[in-house]
Amino acid sequence: MSLAFDPFLPLPIILAIALVALLLVGWAIAKRMRGAALRALALAALVLALANPVANFEDREPVTSVVAIVVDRSPSQMSADRTARTDAALKALTERLARYPAFEARVIEAVTDPDAQSPSTRLFEALASGIRDVPSSRLAGAVMITDGQIHDVPGSLSALGLDAPLHGLIVGDENEIDRRVDVVRSPRFGIVGEDQEIVYRVNEDGAAASGPVDVTVRINGERTLTETVTTGEEASFYLKLPRGGENIIEFSVGELDGEVTTANNHTVTLIEGIRENLRVLLVSGAPHAGERAWRNLLKSDASVDLVHFTILRPPEKQDGTPISELSLIAFPTRELFVEKVDEFDLIIFDRYQNRGVLPVLYYDYIARYVEDGGALLVAAGPEFSGIQSLAETPLAPALPAAPTGAVTDAGYYPRLSDNGRRHPVTRSLPGGSSEPPEWGRWFRTVGVGNTTGDVVMRGADEQPLLILNRYGEGRVAMLLSDHGWLWARGFEGGGPHVALYRRIAHWLMKEPSLEEEALRATANGRTLVVERQTMSDTTDPVSVTLPSGETREITLSPAGEGLFRSELVLDQPGLVEVTSGDLRALAHVGAVDAPEFRATVSTTDVINPISTESGGLTVRVNADASNLPQILPTRSSRIDAGERMGLRASNESVLKGVRSVPLFGGFLGLALMILALGTTWFREGR
Repeated sequence: MSLAFDPFLPLPIILAIALVALLLVGWAIAKRMRGAALRALALAALVLALANPVANFEDREPVTSVVAIVVDRSPSQMSADRTARTDAALKALTERLARYPAFEARVIEAVTDPDAQSPSTRLFEALASGIRDVPSSRLAGAVMITDGQIHDVPGSLSALGLDAPLHGLIVGDENEIDRRVDVVRSPRFGIVGEDQEIVYRVNEDGAAASGPVDVTVRINGERTLTETVTTGEEASFYLKLPRGGENIIEFSVGELDGEVTTANNHTVTLIEGIRENLRVLLVSGAPHAGERAWRNLLKSDASVDLVHFTILRPPEKQDGTPISELSLIAFPTRELFVEKVDEFDLIIFDRYQNRGVLPVLYYDYIARYVEDGGALLVAAGPEFSGIQSLAETPLAPALPAAPTGAVTDAGYYPRLSDNGRRHPVTRSLPGGSSEPPEWGRWFRTVGVGNTTGDVVMRGADEQPLLILNRYGEGRVAMLLSDHGWLWARGFEGGGPHVALYRRIAHWLMKEPSLEEEALRATANGRTLVVERQTMSDTTDPVSVTLPSGETREITLSPAGEGLFRSELVLDQPGLVEVTSGDLRALAHVGAVDAPEFRATVSTTDVINPISTESGGLTVRVNADASNLPQILPTRSSRIDAGERMGLRASNESVLKGVRSVPLFGGFLGLALMILALGTTWFREGR
């Protein structure tokens, strides 16, 4: 109850009346007048009645205290046994809290984001988000139902900012065991063909003793070896990266009897393969306008080591210059074309003709180089149709076409053939899809016949202009015009000469993204993107093998000329295999080496330190949660509750309403006034 005043007259008037009454009472007392005390009481009652005192009675309701229950729903909790134990513990706890009207249970489901870069169990982050609207004075405490593997535990209670008990209910048996393989150190990038070291370790959590175990290593899905290592000790694996781009190295171990999960019995590491500087041999004939276009393109790429062999003056031109002065340096032709020809990634013949500068045997070495896996590009001009043509040398079997002797000098737009619209080298050349193409004209085409391989561009009169072919293990490209430099000079708007030349070179050097028949699989979070490149108009469905071993068949939809694509959302992280006929692709869905699967054995060690510091306790609960600790309501957040869960009850309440009672209102006030005045009159009458 509280006392207030609601005066009938303005306060200054009441104060003036009180002052007059006080003076009259004082004068009466000074004169020793009879009944002065009764008059003073009557005047005081009159002033008090004018001030109208009011008694206020508040109607309050106690405020419940919030108990935050954080439920771990991370992937390590998804086994049937742990899910059942978690649900049983949650049900038992909420039923027990319902017996206490002072407590309000707030359940916070902590779900791990499967699309996260590194999925982990973040219960404290979920707790902070779930009680953001709860004043600290109303927070009774927090209870976490988990396997104990939490990855965002703060370093101290002050960092947590929780002024209430924190309790941990651990689901899972104390004697659990689990085998896992972890990558300790692995390079993120590596040079193709050079040795790389990966350090890994096999751990057996909860197992009685360590021992030997077999580890199988796969590189890009291909089984490489199986080696025996000792659990708990680091082991090194050495490999040479087989290709540029992403390489997937997988380590797997067998199942341990009775282990919690087999999800972490394998792990992968990704190494981006980087090619060391590409070595290119450019062999030029007589100087011409297009020679500089090739040289500038190759020199502009910092990853290319260029060796340029060019004939500045043909041997038939005799002017008396001594032989020793015919070259700027003594060019090591035998070293380049015989001894070290296999060290080049690409050889380019740019308008070269056989003038006797190179011995005939050297062409045979180059043909063998291509057959054994090398790359050859022939940029031909009119010389290819003459008697000194490369087609008249031992290099001829490697060439995809033979000259007819005809050379067409007429303006034309280089156009993509039907195969060219599907081939990844030419498919998306800027300006090539319109008619006429949005690029400048060329004015020469060298006639050829007996073509093999894919004609992807055509010149004047629909003659072959660009031919791509495989020879043995290697590849050959033939560009049947020497006017590509017109695009480089911007003639009639120019054209995509840089894109075309680079794609040809990269296809020759077996760049995976430019394969005509290819199957690619990439992962973006949980979404698997499957892409099929083909020279055909249609493609068959592809088979997808999930990490669990389940196989699904999906149909690909057209995504462009020669390109088919489909997406599949997966809920299983791990290595996915995609096959289509003889083609095979791998992708890893989800995070690599995610914290969520590094350790899955239930433990009290992670949460116990901060729980103890907060005045809480950490206990294991059995399958039916029958051993759930009793609840002890307290008024303090730092009380030793022993084996019980202490929860702080709030002292706060909510004002529901106020009831006001005037003390001098109604019959009571009237009776007091009559009594005071009547007493005065009665005293005066005696």
